[in-house]
Amino acid sequence: MSDKVATFARRLREGLDVRGMTQAELAKRSGISKSSISRYIKGDWEGKQSAVYELAKALGVTEAWLMGYDVPMESDTAPAVPPGFEPLPKMVKRPLVGSIACGEPITAEENIEDYVDVPENVQCDFCLRCKGDSMIDAGIHDGDVVYIHITPQVENGQIAAVRIDGEATLKRFFWNEETKTMTLLAENRNFAPLVYTGPILETVHVEGRAVGYTHWF
Repeated sequence: MSDKVATFARRLREGLDVRGMTQAELAKRSGISKSSISRYIKGDWEGKQSAVYELAKALGVTEAWLMGYDVPMESDTAPAVPPGFEPLPKMVKRPLVGSIACGEPITAEENIEDYVDVPENVQCDFCLRCKGDSMIDAGIHDGDVVYIHITPQVENGQIAAVRIDGEATLKRFFWNEETKTMTLLAENRNFAPLVYTGPILETVHVEGRAVGYTHWF
């Protein structure tokens, strides 16, 4: 193994440790396969320029540092931010889902209306556009885009995306294990709770958990 390859492998491992990122996460962010990243880390392969660029961008480090040069790890070329302002985060495209076909995965092509920008650091799988004012007391208004993380684990009190009769709705989720009852609460006192128990539960599907939203003024 050459010194250049060994240094690249060491810097790549260090970058993962500093960012607290797994190889799988790095593969997802960079678009480079997990098997290739594993070979780089083992020192089996020398990183090509295109791969170094994508890996550095995904890790938020400079290409020169990743290649082993004696330069700062963090980029210092970002423009100064005026006092009182915050820089915009890096954005990625995520599907905006409309009506949901029964029996189809929520992100199936026929369900996707568009793609929207979501902050890169948000664990979002798809988005929903909020309709109506049932969640205004949670700060979510009509027309806002809500970020959803697909997960089977939704805890009581969390805001969930729930599929009811082919439409996705946002509500606070509550499950009573003793009575086997699902209750969906709006964040607006003008809306009555939705309560499901018995066979009708088979028509209600929790699709994921709300992890953020974009509010349109």
